[in-house]
Amino acid sequence: MALYEHVFLARQDLSQQQVDALVEQYKGVIAANGGSVGRVENWGLKSLTYRVNKNRKAYYTLMDLNCPPAALNEMERQMGLSEDVLRFLTIKVEAHEEGPSAMMQKREERSERGGFGDRDRGDRPARSFGDRGDRGPRSFGDREGGDRGPRRPREGFEGGAE
Repeated sequence: MALYEHVFLARQDLSQQQVDALVEQYKGVIAANGGSVGRVENWGLKSLTYRVNKNRKAYYTLMDLNCPPAALNEMERQMGLSEDVLRFLTIKVEAHEEGPSAMMQKREERSERGGFGDRDRGDRPARSFGDRGDRGPRSFGDREGGDRGPRRPREGFEGGAE
């Protein structure tokens, strides 16, 4: 039997329980056709890059499959008929990855850092708003062209319509 990684996107207006029911339904299809499902990861509700069937978000789910091609074809056929599944992608792999997927690792790193707003900037010190770091204070002479003095109006132009 061949090894596959399968990701599908479910509609945003479904509940998490309905998405779990879809996963169980497709697990049953694979099992009925002589295959097995390894890990299943729910990546949660994520924003789509562009709208798909009027949906701006979708529930992403990853499934590791060990099944014959006929079982995969039947599952994909049923997904294509389902109105709850927006998109799906199946990739044949040599071996399933151990541990969490890259998407789950990102989620864990983000939760350890404390969310989006508390990003670690590496070796740079944290700066407050308006702090110019090692550039020093700003002065009028910092601009390109140096200190030009006050501006004069152009000759022959008084600001009105001629």
